[in-house]
Amino acid sequence: MVGVQVGAGATGTVPWAALDHAALGLPATCDLPASQALDALVHATAGVAYLKWFEYQLAAAMHAELVEPFEDEDRRELDAFTRCAATIATTLSITQGAARTLLTDAVALRDRLPLVAECLRDGVVTPHHIRTIVSRTELIEGQCYAALVDADIARALRRPGSWSPARMEAMVDTMVDRRDPDAVRARREKAKRNREFTVEMGRDGLASATDTRPAEDIVALHASVTRLAAQVCPKDTRSKAARASDAHYALVTRTEFGCDCDRPITDCRYKSVDVEKFAANSPRIVIHLVTDTTTLDGPVPAPKAERVCRSTQHLPRPDESTSAVTVAPEPSDSEPIAPQSVSSNRPNATADDEADVTSDASAGCEEPVGLDFVDGVGFLPGIGVISGGHVRDLAADPRTVIRPLGDGTDTPLPATQPSNPYRPSAALDAYIRARVLFCTWPGCNRPAWDGDLDHITEYDHTHPERGGRTSATGLGAKCRFHHLLKTFGDFVDDQYPDPTDPSRLIRTITIPDGRTVLGPAFTGHDVHPGLDAIVFGDPPETRPSKPGLTERTRPAPRTEQKHARRRQERNRNRLRRVIPPDDTPPPF
Repeated sequence: MVGVQVGAGATGTVPWAALDHAALGLPATCDLPASQALDALVHATAGVAYLKWFEYQLAAAMHAELVEPFEDEDRRELDAFTRCAATIATTLSITQGAARTLLTDAVALRDRLPLVAECLRDGVVTPHHIRTIVSRTELIEGQCYAALVDADIARALRRPGSWSPARMEAMVDTMVDRRDPDAVRARREKAKRNREFTVEMGRDGLASATDTRPAEDIVALHASVTRLAAQVCPKDTRSKAARASDAHYALVTRTEFGCDCDRPITDCRYKSVDVEKFAANSPRIVIHLVTDTTTLDGPVPAPKAERVCRSTQHLPRPDESTSAVTVAPEPSDSEPIAPQSVSSNRPNATADDEADVTSDASAGCEEPVGLDFVDGVGFLPGIGVISGGHVRDLAADPRTVIRPLGDGTDTPLPATQPSNPYRPSAALDAYIRARVLFCTWPGCNRPAWDGDLDHITEYDHTHPERGGRTSATGLGAKCRFHHLLKTFGDFVDDQYPDPTDPSRLIRTITIPDGRTVLGPAFTGHDVHPGLDAIVFGDPPETRPSKPGLTERTRPAPRTEQKHARRRQERNRNRLRRVIPPDDTPPPF
């Protein structure tokens, strides 16, 4: 019997700190200027992704040796999978659940999502997104079109741009729904059947309650709780979470809710809030839904080419012939599978286009891909992508108001309010939020409907002809924090039409040290391609202000100087994009 020590000081292994940092592409020391440290941090993050991919590869190899030969006939309670997970858990000193998750994800990446695994290996996607992708593609396991979903997701991941967890969920759900709408519907129906209300006793005389309901109900409940919890004065001593807990209890039990400050009731009007009266007088809660007008009408027959399985992994059934079939190739990123229009609880849009389809011969089969009928999807802020059936369920609710954005023609919609060229029109406001889905700052999860509309180039109220325009290309959505960070920090944002697709916008954030970071890689255009068909008129022309007796003669204040500097920086960035620097050596 030989004992082997595992861990940092394992026999026969070299500690990571003793490895050659130069060979790993890492600096010899961490004592670096901020800009160099940020470069090394980006490289180290890609290295973490590679190591995680390597870890998955090793776990999959263990699964192939210790589990696969026995999984068909192993009926033991502690089966081969459990024993393999226990081996990993014991060796790495992690829980059994964590080891099972590692094995599950490793096998899914190997068998179901090999192209996504390559994205992880290449540092295109970070490890914390892998669990999202694996869990939200579970229902395509064993389906012949799983390889197509894998290719769709990998293609989206390799687009230039940034991702947030919420955008990742929306993208994966869109790709799954595109190949098999039944998978999304099945997940929702299963979740609805498993809804429950549970109570768990905790420590110190406290307990927690969990209510699992359709997401739109929880969004409405959260809005109600948040609204009531805000009915306190600034001197309330509770945390925001504690106030929300008290407000939720007051709503459920219909008891009073009040501020707990130490001021007398005569000085604080929030000492006692009647929940019934507050609910009766407060504005109604609005949940925005973005969808296509065609989705509201129901599924339509799929094009003939879409009914043919194009996956190379399809295994024909015993009664199927194995003949070659002429099929359509995969659409590119710029060609939507089913161009659609957009409509929402506030705004809707209309567009009818058809993707060009060319034919190519490859191995296929006559087996339908689950696309006998094509159905659209919807997007609920705070929830994500929902199925067409879910959309129609919500649309059938008598409280729902459907407001189309536009009339389906090429008539431009107004961009600003008639009396104020600074304020966007209701149509433009709704369009901007539907177009970006979330805050446009890289990595942010806040829904666009919870944030502010921001002029990318600052609007000059004194000289409007100098400032940013209130237009579809001049506005973006940001959460309040990132809006303040852009306004008062040294961060400069920009957006401009994509040279390869002028209907799309490329967004960038330039951080204080000059590094430019790309904005979101997945937007509302990818969920609802019909957004491309919505056009807005030019904002009204503003006349230059005439100098008068009150014209300022002193130097421009700090705000104007900052806005001028940012305009210059954006112009320099745009020139660099148009005229790339010439790095070739001189001919001598």
